[in-house]
Amino acid sequence: MLDILSGGFRVARQKLTGKANLSEANIDEAIGEIRKSLLEADVEYGVAKDFLAKVKAEALGTAVNLRAGSGAQRVRVTPADHFVQICKTELESLMGAHDATIQFAVNRPTTIMMVGLQGSGKTTTTGKLAHYLITKHKRKPLLVAADIYRPAAVEQLKVLGKKLNIPVFHIEGAKPQEICEKAQLKAFELDCDVVILDTAGRLTIDSELMAELDEIKARAKPDNIFFVCDAMMGQDAVTTAKSFNDRLDISGVIMTKLDGDTRGGAALSIRRVTGKPLKFLGMGEDLARLEEFRPEGLASRILGMGDVVGLMEDFDRVHTGDKEAEMMKMLDGQFTFKDFYQQLSMIQQMGSLKDVMAKLPIQGLIPKDAKFDDGELVKIKAIIDSMTEQERINPSVFNEGRVRRIAKGSGTKTKDIHDLLKKFKSMRQMMGMMGKGLGGLLGKIPGMGGMGQLNQLRKAAQGMMGGGGMPAGMGDMFGGAIALPKVIDRDKQKKLRKAVKDARKKNRR
Repeated sequence: MLDILSGGFRVARQKLTGKANLSEANIDEAIGEIRKSLLEADVEYGVAKDFLAKVKAEALGTAVNLRAGSGAQRVRVTPADHFVQICKTELESLMGAHDATIQFAVNRPTTIMMVGLQGSGKTTTTGKLAHYLITKHKRKPLLVAADIYRPAAVEQLKVLGKKLNIPVFHIEGAKPQEICEKAQLKAFELDCDVVILDTAGRLTIDSELMAELDEIKARAKPDNIFFVCDAMMGQDAVTTAKSFNDRLDISGVIMTKLDGDTRGGAALSIRRVTGKPLKFLGMGEDLARLEEFRPEGLASRILGMGDVVGLMEDFDRVHTGDKEAEMMKMLDGQFTFKDFYQQLSMIQQMGSLKDVMAKLPIQGLIPKDAKFDDGELVKIKAIIDSMTEQERINPSVFNEGRVRRIAKGSGTKTKDIHDLLKKFKSMRQMMGMMGKGLGGLLGKIPGMGGMGQLNQLRKAAQGMMGGGGMPAGMGDMFGGAIALPKVIDRDKQKKLRKAVKDARKKNRR
């Protein structure tokens, strides 16, 4: 996600690393890298130009203070840190304030109208929004199948309604305008307090589609109109959002498929072009994967700082029990395969492994070509499922007979079991090192806004680093589901080549 944007800012920071001050020359060099990534990520040209001008003006007009904080919290910061902080502030300003508000009606059901082009994920997002309203706002939604043109659209919404255990309204053979209007009366009958209208889309904007939406708006009088757009459309998503807003005066935007897009420029452009807030992000297929859009979180991820607040929100969403006790157990490196199994299950509920890792504040330490295999997590769980209770609690009891039995029961090889045992041991050691290295830092880094926090995190990460620039054991942290590129020891290779060359010379004599 957002690889191109992140890459440009990463290179810009590298160009400023080691500089004694911020000058117009080195700022221009850094901004040149950012400009390339913004345009390649499909950020609207005018938006990119305005953003870069503000970053440059702020960077040139700010005195670089090499010390931040006071007393024991006083730390050294660099010109590169100042530049990154300026970029973060301007990115947050560009994307607007956090605004996930929904206008709820009084003494009648609230009506939400979902609009967008066909293929943008509108129906799935309708189900996700219903789930969000049920869990976050304790509402009882009524889903309305008003897309009568797309094959199986009505059936798809009924399947979503069944999963959520909420009613779905549709009138066979009726026009969308009539369905939407009568749905509001049905909401009173069913004691539903929110009506979500899943309207039809087209492959492109046309007069027939917009006229139908105009009439639905006039007859249903929605309290909120959410435009659903596909992040992978890039600049086209922004242009389409503007067209819908000019015609319907939308309340906000819900962006889908941002987790599958390497560009993501639309997320930066849409607020400035439409004047309307980006309300939610749709991530993955699971109905629980609708996130409130937080500009500071996305800005942090783009700049390689991770998103600790977003990660904690994901954790709170899927976790039950004593969070603090379990976290301390992990950071002490004292946990069993049973604990590990629970953690893997939670990670799977939180989203893809790549998305979870993107929210950790160690992005500068993760190699660009590291690979994340969610299928490996499934295999690991199958292995743990084949263990006895004693084996899950006390890994020291393993012998070859137990390993062969587990391999047979889980449909894996004995090598897979040995690898997992080795990686599990390495992971426990790594988590223990993280606990010692981070100390009380975890409670201080929400938002990752302060320079002092960035410096502390950098020091903690460096203290845990292995020989390849990654924290030691990070490749094993999820039982091998993260495949790191092989680290090449250049000095060792050079010595070997010299030894071979010397041997050849000796043989010639």
